[in-house]
Amino acid sequence: MKNTIHETKDNTLPSAVLVAVYPDTSHDESELDELASLLETAGGKDVARLVQYRPTPDNATYIGKGKLEELKELCENAEIELVIFDTELSPSQIREIENFIGDVRVIDRTMLILDIFAGNATTNEGILQVQIARLKYTIPRLRGQGKELSRLGGGIGTRGPGESKLESDKRHIKTHIAYLEEELRDLEKRRMTQRKNRENSCIVQVSVAGYTNVGKSTLLNRLTGADILAANKLFATLDPTTRRWTLPNAGEVVLTDTVGFIKNLPHHLIDAFKSTLAEVVFSDIILVVLDITSPDVRAQYSVSMELIHSLLEKEGMEEKPIIYVFNKCDMAEESLNEEILGLGNNENAVFISAATGEGIETLVDAVEKVILSMKRETKFLLPHSKAGYIDMLYKTSNVKSVEYVDNGIAITAVVDDKVRGQLKEYINE
Repeated sequence: MKNTIHETKDNTLPSAVLVAVYPDTSHDESELDELASLLETAGGKDVARLVQYRPTPDNATYIGKGKLEELKELCENAEIELVIFDTELSPSQIREIENFIGDVRVIDRTMLILDIFAGNATTNEGILQVQIARLKYTIPRLRGQGKELSRLGGGIGTRGPGESKLESDKRHIKTHIAYLEEELRDLEKRRMTQRKNRENSCIVQVSVAGYTNVGKSTLLNRLTGADILAANKLFATLDPTTRRWTLPNAGEVVLTDTVGFIKNLPHHLIDAFKSTLAEVVFSDIILVVLDITSPDVRAQYSVSMELIHSLLEKEGMEEKPIIYVFNKCDMAEESLNEEILGLGNNENAVFISAATGEGIETLVDAVEKVILSMKRETKFLLPHSKAGYIDMLYKTSNVKSVEYVDNGIAITAVVDDKVRGQLKEYINE
């Protein structure tokens, strides 16, 4: 078994050691870069990395006794405050590791992500989702003694609304979860009503999806003139933001920014954020945004597509039209653009810079092409009492002609299946 230890120094932020176990040397320390970015987002800094190569993790302590000795020595010498494992540890593994290395907190990847979510949730729905995910994760880890409860005092991996509840017994926590889930269901009903209203309006719904911190919020701001937070941090956006977007030839659409994806996204979060992630499922078109400058762009693509497909399958939905948006092309070499095209459908891939506006016209054309391909010319005869539908047709469709006749209003328009369904009784063909 080969092991590597890497040390850095930064005295301004809480210090942490990042730990990973890989089955072979085809993996390397760079795979911990994402965990380091998560830590930085949470307000900490990795001052050391410990990587072990072994076929399978140790059942009791994940890294084995020999490696624990090295970890303990490293923590003592570098005055480490926190150890973070790039996996999800069992309660017993956390206890064994903490008991061995001494007065240093141990958390896992899931706890770190929950901490970030707790810090970034701003709406009632987002806060409730984080509370539920955190409490569900905590229940099997409560022992009522030692560091399992002392970790609630503060610091990375301990933040979050409702944390005082974690000191209650499991039954009380489960009761609290049930109460929070009921509140969340009420908010989900409102979201579903809003979504239904958008569907009834027959306006095309476009979701902006993809890996965390690839520029989704910046893109939405660029397209709609919105001013939502677009920070260079993982999970800067947790709560979906919806804005109207008017296209030159395809009319008005609804554009929704969504929570970012990440590899090994804890199932607690997938379950808790299902109403938020549903924005992807119920959209008509999905813009999958990818960071072309990232060395992990292929992994980001795989994670994004796997999660989108699983969400669609779970809801029994058919595949959606997808446009692959390769962002930050202004910072990438031109040769990389050609190489990266193999990731998606070449016909539905565009290269843009959400920051500078480069390629935005190409993206607009791609979206309009998909929308117009979903539409067909249809003739309607509306009763005079239904003249209000004319405004809806102008907003959602390409109206060719409007003629007032004795028995109603004759309209020819290029419409999609939504509009045809809503006005099917007035089709005059």
